[in-house]
Amino acid sequence: MKGEKIYEYDLTITGMSDYGLALQSILSGQSPIPPQGARIDVAFEGQAKGRLSGRVSGVDYLKVRADGRIDLDIRAVIETDDGHRIALSADGVATLRATEPVADLCENVILTTAAPKYAWIHSRQIWAIGTVNLAAGTIHLDAYLQ
Repeated sequence: MKGEKIYEYDLTITGMSDYGLALQSILSGQSPIPPQGARIDVAFEGQAKGRLSGRVSGVDYLKVRADGRIDLDIRAVIETDDGHRIALSADGVATLRATEPVADLCENVILTTAAPKYAWIHSRQIWAIGTVNLAAGTIHLDAYLQ
């Protein structure tokens, strides 16, 4: 991907909340996706490293659409190693691979903070790509300042 890589993170999925239909039921083919889709909240935490380094924690309020597309709606906080807090919001798409329990992630990221040291995060677009391994419960993402 183009741009300056400003962080990468490795996260662990720490919990899932469903609203009538579990993600595993959808992925295993046990249950079809209803016409209105399904909502699954995925909690995560882990570490970011790079120009932005620190602890990351948050929730992805994902929506599995009836056509199988997974829309992302992520809210998180990065608590930097030097004691600042940066709000992270992102949207995007997860695309499941046909032959393995992995989804590819493409995200549009917005970072927000009032800390002067990190004012540079507001200057340009941030795009991120990565994967989620549903069997292992892990997420890897690389983020680039455009």
